[in-house]
Amino acid sequence: MLLVELNRVNFEYDVNSLIRAFYPGEQVSVLTPESKSAKTEEQNDCTRIRICLKEDGAVFTMNGRNHTWQWDDAAEDSVKEEGYKNGFKRFLYCVLCEITGKSLPWGNLTGIRPTKMAYTMLDQGTGDEEIIEYYRQRHFVSGEKAQLSLAIAKRERKLLQGVDYLKGYSLYIGIPFCPTTCLYCSFTSFPIAAYRKRVEEYVDCLIQEMEYVAETFRHRTLYSVYIGGGTPTTLEPDQLDRLLKSLKGMFDFSGVREFTVEAGRADSITEEKLRVLYGHGVDRISVNPQTMKQKTLDIIGRMATVEQVENAYGLARKVGFDNINMDLILGLPGESEEDVQYTMDRVTALAPESLTVHSLAIKRASRLNRWLQENRDAMGERVALLRNTDETMRIAADGAAKLGLVPYYLYRQKNMSGNFENVGYAREGKFGLYNILIMEEVQTIVALGAGSISKRVYPDGRIERCENVKEVAQYIERIEEMIERKKRLLGD
Repeated sequence: MLLVELNRVNFEYDVNSLIRAFYPGEQVSVLTPESKSAKTEEQNDCTRIRICLKEDGAVFTMNGRNHTWQWDDAAEDSVKEEGYKNGFKRFLYCVLCEITGKSLPWGNLTGIRPTKMAYTMLDQGTGDEEIIEYYRQRHFVSGEKAQLSLAIAKRERKLLQGVDYLKGYSLYIGIPFCPTTCLYCSFTSFPIAAYRKRVEEYVDCLIQEMEYVAETFRHRTLYSVYIGGGTPTTLEPDQLDRLLKSLKGMFDFSGVREFTVEAGRADSITEEKLRVLYGHGVDRISVNPQTMKQKTLDIIGRMATVEQVENAYGLARKVGFDNINMDLILGLPGESEEDVQYTMDRVTALAPESLTVHSLAIKRASRLNRWLQENRDAMGERVALLRNTDETMRIAADGAAKLGLVPYYLYRQKNMSGNFENVGYAREGKFGLYNILIMEEVQTIVALGAGSISKRVYPDGRIERCENVKEVAQYIERIEEMIERKKRLLGD
């Protein structure tokens, strides 16, 4: 365990993120004077790091060795506080590189949207070479990742042309049920077998939320609709039909550019359900294997076999879907580079229109994280089984290129395997608009269902949020309160 004592607040996130990136197999706890306790003083089974932030610099101490930084504010950003933090992050990154003998592909960047800088600089008229150098010199980002950020920012700007941010909005509908909960998952999901008797009530509540939003936003243009989860296809065909009939009956779909349903788990997909989706105008679906290695599927708790995944994909083609996404996760337990190549070979044979490649992120609420905590004595060996490398990322990128797919959106998460990223690849004309809108936070997104979060974007760029309760029974029982929360957020 690494215990970090920090003498100032508001730096905890960046410190924790960077240190965890360099020490992926370690628990990292960052304490400030406000969070420090007598109990932590007594802990002896940990490595202590002390970071003393001063007005004109900082001192980093580990294993009895001091590293110092003198802040030159004249060379920093125009905003003093931002400039200090950026300078400190560069210092901390360089110290950790020296101590560990390694560097990170994304340098000292800790936010979820590394493309945001390129996007902003393009809007300001900055040239490509200057943008690349900014990533490399100011944030130590590798040339490959800097190029990727720039390419995606350019593609996103082009795709968002013509989208009315102020008068338009997008809709998210969450179905929080799954056949089983995967080992790595931290999303709001509940086993469908235990909640089958409450699904009708849940759909009733979704329709209540839809009624309010449809009336409130009747003068605004609906741009995209995304039904996610969980696994939306855990609903029975008649339940899907009732939900989609209500949706299409209440909202004007004449301006909708994309209607996605994340079918997801192959063990929940049937031809009848796919025909319901297709009949209601769904034009983009996901069939998500995560891996094509059966042993890994068994370990992570996805009950569908590789053959079921391929059969579900074939059914979607048979029904008529011509825009299918497949999700993959790199860094799953025990997977080697050869396994990733095998997965890519099976996926490229299917030829989906888009591919979303995730780097495994160990979420605090996931069973995988609890599993690691419970097996702390063997943590070094077990973490070694969670491998994501430059080579596995290259294998995935090469597979996408072989399919004629190009990267169009990117985001990062905490605790990602190998400190890499999640990338969406797609064919020209098949890019996921909703994925870009949710990442760039430029348009209001109204979210319905248990555990969903609505975001209202104001003309000045300010963003306000409201969330629904996560637990299904609470959502059903407090649906009027959920609607009231939306009224406070969305009402003029």
